[in-house]
Amino acid sequence: MTATTGDTAGSAHPVLPSTTTQPSAAGPADGRAAAAACLERATAHLLARQDPQGWWKGDLETNVTMDAEDLLLREFLGIRDARTTQAAARWIRSQQQADGTWNTFHGGPGELSATVEAYVALRLAGDDPQAPHMAAAAAWVRERGGIAASRVFTRIWLALFGWWRWEDLPELPPELVYFPSWFPLNIYDFGCWARQTIVPLTIVSALRPVRPAAFDLDELHTDPAVPNPPRPRARLASWDGVFQRLDRALHAYHRVAPRPLRRAAMRRAGEWIVQRQEQDGCWGGIQPPAVYSVIALHLTGYGLDHPVIKAGLKALDDFAVWPDEETRMIEACQSPVWDTCLSVIALADAGVPADDPRLVKAADWLLAEQVLTGGDWSVRKPELAPGGWAFEFHNDNYPDIDDTAEVVLALRRVAHPDPARVEEAVERAVRWTVGMQSKNGAWGAFDADNTSALPNKLPFCDFGEVIDPPSADVTAHAVEMLSYEGLAQDPHARRGTDWLLAEQEPGGAWFGRWGVNYVYGTGSAVPALVAAGLPPAHPAIQRAVTWLESVQNEDGGWGEDLRSYRDPGWIGKGTSTASQTAWALLALLAAGECAGRAVERGIAWLAATQRPDGTWDEPEFTGTGFPWDFTINYHLYRHVFPLTALGRYLHGGADALERRRRS
Repeated sequence: MTATTGDTAGSAHPVLPSTTTQPSAAGPADGRAAAAACLERATAHLLARQDPQGWWKGDLETNVTMDAEDLLLREFLGIRDARTTQAAARWIRSQQQADGTWNTFHGGPGELSATVEAYVALRLAGDDPQAPHMAAAAAWVRERGGIAASRVFTRIWLALFGWWRWEDLPELPPELVYFPSWFPLNIYDFGCWARQTIVPLTIVSALRPVRPAAFDLDELHTDPAVPNPPRPRARLASWDGVFQRLDRALHAYHRVAPRPLRRAAMRRAGEWIVQRQEQDGCWGGIQPPAVYSVIALHLTGYGLDHPVIKAGLKALDDFAVWPDEETRMIEACQSPVWDTCLSVIALADAGVPADDPRLVKAADWLLAEQVLTGGDWSVRKPELAPGGWAFEFHNDNYPDIDDTAEVVLALRRVAHPDPARVEEAVERAVRWTVGMQSKNGAWGAFDADNTSALPNKLPFCDFGEVIDPPSADVTAHAVEMLSYEGLAQDPHARRGTDWLLAEQEPGGAWFGRWGVNYVYGTGSAVPALVAAGLPPAHPAIQRAVTWLESVQNEDGGWGEDLRSYRDPGWIGKGTSTASQTAWALLALLAAGECAGRAVERGIAWLAATQRPDGTWDEPEFTGTGFPWDFTINYHLYRHVFPLTALGRYLHGGADALERRRRS
């Protein structure tokens, strides 16, 4: 998993890396035989990875800021130990690029904030700033503006240790928790991941703690005598100008805020945080809210021996992956529900019998994970009964539409011995999904109508997406699920279909919000539209087919680099990967291209690049947290999606669920 070097960002015509493995020419019969052997190996591999409880989970790899912030948290709390520190440092060093930087995705350019945080973590671990790898990193940081040019979150971490002044950070008052849900910039205007992070940070921002470090970071400033040079003021007529002046006003308010009101606001924020701690001790099942929640609660008087803090720290320990006894990587999140439903779909479509005990056990586990309590989504939908699924082991506050749709599609592929139980769960899920539809007819991931543009304008919010508007990939999965439930002509599904058709890009693709990128969006949208009743000859389907054929790589696979989120020259371009090849194949197979040349070449690429153990290599990041800003390598994507594509190819495109729907 060592990152590669080099950066072609900004190139209008990316130069794609050469592929060492080329599928050999073969006739249709030979191709199908190779695909069948490939499918058999992949099926055996995935079945062998199932946990005895019924679930699957692959590692979720992000970037070294997770590891650096974990060490900084432990330093702040006074609990950093030598073994954890050295194991984390070993991982961080392994991810450094030849130019001294750290990136945020495989093969990507060096990223300033990630490099600053990784450097600081290695200083904590005892690395000498004069060592070549440290000096190279520091020089690169200075060349790009130093600490002052890093993101707000990075500078918050530095402020905790006196390496940055709190006065030079955007203000975030805890009184924000008093804003009613109809008021602009209330906490429910933010996406759930941002909301869970911002609320604890309001406490941290109000208290401005400093626990002085044993060393300085002068080498990361362009001019240590002026670490934070003044920034140009934007025009008052612009949003940036408005919020810059609002931030100055909030800094002034910080100095005069009535103490009783501030204490009450921090108490309310603390209660809000504690109420949202999950059974496993985490918050929202993701690392950033958990880290900041532990800090905020500790600052308000929760000792390290308090059950809330102990559970929170244990949850963070549970995010640790040890590739070996001396190396420790932190997952930003864990994805067992998502991985399990995708695995069930893949295995069923590959031909594993619907009543296979392993699929039944997976269905039992999924049924037990259905969220039957209200969460933050209830603030905007108070009358809606629960019934969704979350992404993680424990995340009852934040079920999401994407997981819910895919779980239903998975459950329908299993011949469960208690069909009434499945029907009841599916009915709840369908009702909840329909109720979470946004006003424009589409679906976001976690909330309905989470579309206010104001949160993105705040100076504080420079860390990625902070709202959760509808997206084509989530909407496609919801439409596909509703269609397979016999609701393709229901007004809710029809509105979702119409929205998808309107969102198609002129070139024929769809934007991918939660996967990279247009290949993912198109691979999601086409099967959904076909399930909703559009014939393969429909112009929208044919435009998508033409686009996919036009971006197929010479080696027969498909790939798309994360730089496509910023640079149109990268759209549909990148090294061939197993997951992205599978997404393209799923769209083409749904469009009736089973015998097409593009499909044959894509299947041949999968067969030729499969490893002897039945899976595929995929160091590339094909999952998306925030487009460009936070990206993910789901280690199971390289397996479940190719297996699904191979199964549908060999079965003529008619998977188990499709046959059920038509019967």
